[in-house]
Amino acid sequence: MKIVFYEKPGCVNNTRQKALLAQAGHEVEARSLLDYPFSAATLRQFFGARPLAEWFNPSAPRLKSGEVQPDRLDEAAALQAMLADRLLIRRPLIEAQGKQVAGFDDAIQRWLAATTSDNLEQCPKADKPGCD
Repeated sequence: MKIVFYEKPGCVNNTRQKALLAQAGHEVEARSLLDYPFSAATLRQFFGARPLAEWFNPSAPRLKSGEVQPDRLDEAAALQAMLADRLLIRRPLIEAQGKQVAGFDDAIQRWLAATTSDNLEQCPKADKPGCD
């Protein structure tokens, strides 16, 4: 299956996730999450029924510092914040088979037939500077 994979170029986790998908036989087309011209409406499609707080990348510097507090934002403000600072977006964003999803949790791995016992949602460098 062809998968469009929106990533932060150079992200260790995104690199691992893409490799896992390729090993499972998928064709992965990587695009930069930082540069892709998303609109609020197209970005919103990736989050589906997830609670708003789960739209955000927990490793984002502005989230960690408390500058951005998802529980104080409505949907429109959350999307505008993410469009202004792409590091806030939970990643990867994935498009395949007419679906759009955010993150690489167990449900996504099952859907894409790529399984591992590793936690691919949490950055292995999360406690080190520069992981966002």
